[in-house]
Amino acid sequence: MVAIHSSSPALTLRAGRDAIAHLREHGLQSQHVDIIPGAAGGPKALGISGLDRAVFGDFLPRSPRPRTLIGASIGSWRFAAIAMSPDPVAGLQKLVDLYTRQRFTGNMKPARVSEQCALMLEELIGDRDSQILEHPHYRLAVVVIRSRGLMAREDGLGLGVGLAALISANLISRKASGLFMERGLVYPEGDALPLNALDDFTTHHIPLNADNLRSALLASAAIPMVLGGVTDLAGAPDGVYRDGGMLDYHLDLPYRSEGIVLYPHFTDRVIPGWFDKPLRWRNGDAEKLSRTLLVAPSAEYLASLPDGKLPDRRDFKQYQGDDAGRESSWRKAIAESERLGDEFLELVETGKWEERVKPINN
Repeated sequence: MVAIHSSSPALTLRAGRDAIAHLREHGLQSQHVDIIPGAAGGPKALGISGLDRAVFGDFLPRSPRPRTLIGASIGSWRFAAIAMSPDPVAGLQKLVDLYTRQRFTGNMKPARVSEQCALMLEELIGDRDSQILEHPHYRLAVVVIRSRGLMAREDGLGLGVGLAALISANLISRKASGLFMERGLVYPEGDALPLNALDDFTTHHIPLNADNLRSALLASAAIPMVLGGVTDLAGAPDGVYRDGGMLDYHLDLPYRSEGIVLYPHFTDRVIPGWFDKPLRWRNGDAEKLSRTLLVAPSAEYLASLPDGKLPDRRDFKQYQGDDAGRESSWRKAIAESERLGDEFLELVETGKWEERVKPINN
């Protein structure tokens, strides 16, 4: 184990009521983890790659068992990379390298960005679709949205009006978002998702298979006005499918866990939908997250990074014309993220969770 580089904690720990009780009785043991969520967040995933490597490369393999990996946007790509190879660390590293080397400019049209992302996905997965679909321990669930009304338009004006209407409606009520989008859960047929009843939005259950794996992954990352929507999602109702993070940004879902929902996350807050980010009063449901242990970078850790934050999509604009500078900043953040993984494994070994953990969304 690499030594922690700072006296300040690199991690912040948040947990639901039942998760805290479980940790006090049993500690954190890998055999008790049955669900792992993966939030939307684009390049932020690169900034916690060291934590992912510790969780999937060391901690979880200590007790192999069936587990559900449920991800939106980059969360689903992370989990596909983990499941596509017997070596999850190698898969994660390949995703990190491919994403870091991408070149996106502000004037790229959505069709071109979609094409570039499809090529990146092709290079990432290669011919390993079956490994993802038939992994002995991990069951992948990809979260998408089915667009409604103007949100199904691809022209800039129509889609822009639809987004403006969605933002206004969501400000009044999160449930009003259902006028513009429906949830899609794409997961292997015959594998019941470990979720309690979903009665908040219209939800489509779509079988995940070789015919739609890549389309589902592309749809789950299809940010409106940035990438084009996906219309060829086999097995799904006709429609235009987009980024699952729009509705389920941080996956505030009613998890049905018998142990611990382990959540490697970018932040210590669970935000229900993408457009809830500025709404500080709108947070995840404590009952849904009662068995969740959220592990995220601390404020002190973030302040120590090159740009004082995790990599994010804004960096493509901030470093426009200086891709070498962006890559250098990102790679420093990626290297630093080893501290997150080291501290996580240290906490597992020492059992010093109780003195660090705080209630989730408190």
